[in-house]
Amino acid sequence: MPAIGGDDGHKSVEAAVVNFLDETEITKKPKTLAAYTTALAYFRESCPRLFLEDIERKDLLKFCAFLRDEKKQAPRSVYNKFEIVMTFLKAQGMRGLVGKNDWPRFVEEEPEMYEAEELHKLFVACDVEERLWYEFFLMTGMREQEVMYTYWSDVNFAAATVRVTHKPDRGWTPKAYKEREIPIPAKLVKALKAWKAKADKNCGLVFPTAGCRPKLDFLDGLKAVAERAKLNPEEFWLHKFRATFATRCLWAGVDLRTVQQWLGHSDMESTMRYLKPSRSQQVREKVNEIFA
Repeated sequence: MPAIGGDDGHKSVEAAVVNFLDETEITKKPKTLAAYTTALAYFRESCPRLFLEDIERKDLLKFCAFLRDEKKQAPRSVYNKFEIVMTFLKAQGMRGLVGKNDWPRFVEEEPEMYEAEELHKLFVACDVEERLWYEFFLMTGMREQEVMYTYWSDVNFAAATVRVTHKPDRGWTPKAYKEREIPIPAKLVKALKAWKAKADKNCGLVFPTAGCRPKLDFLDGLKAVAERAKLNPEEFWLHKFRATFATRCLWAGVDLRTVQQWLGHSDMESTMRYLKPSRSQQVREKVNEIFA
């Protein structure tokens, strides 16, 4: 690794970035490394400082403006990249450069979920295989890659659960390296049993493609089904199943801590985003009763 400190005692920004990204590559996932690399490249592009000790509050404020005006980044992206730079500076022992009010702001959008009528139309347009794919997403709340790397050994038919586990043979690990177990409904257990009976016994993946490789086109398939169902494909994406799963579980009275564990969230705040007001008929009747 390049030495951060020079002969004159100054700490080089360039060397610090290289060292930080080298450590990130060892400890984080490739996607995280890519995000850190981009954010720090933008920071170095906007900040002319050669040495860490010369970085000032003004440089960080200019970085936010640079992202917004020069790189045309959305407010959430500006925040994310600013946060990465602050993580980098903290790792160099640099704190207190900016105050709470200096951080960029963004509007936290409410997660979108599928309405029951949308899902009914979607599933009617599915063939048997497609229906299993998207019911699995809906009824487990799993992320796309978690579904891609689900093995039959992760499915416990007797306990009606599915696990998200590390797959060292494929070089894949769950987000934040957290394994977890999710209960699944009887109807999904029944569908999976029927699917397994027809599956290739030599392939451990639940949803493989040719050569026992993970399926990579769930999203394309979803949009094709939506179009077939005469729904707007732009309003259908995979993470929306996860949001629907979380919201329905919370509406049904499952406690936040349990839903957090099922989703694999590292913090409660991420789960709380799905605490949306219920629009069910029972709630509507209750409102009418209150203001009758």
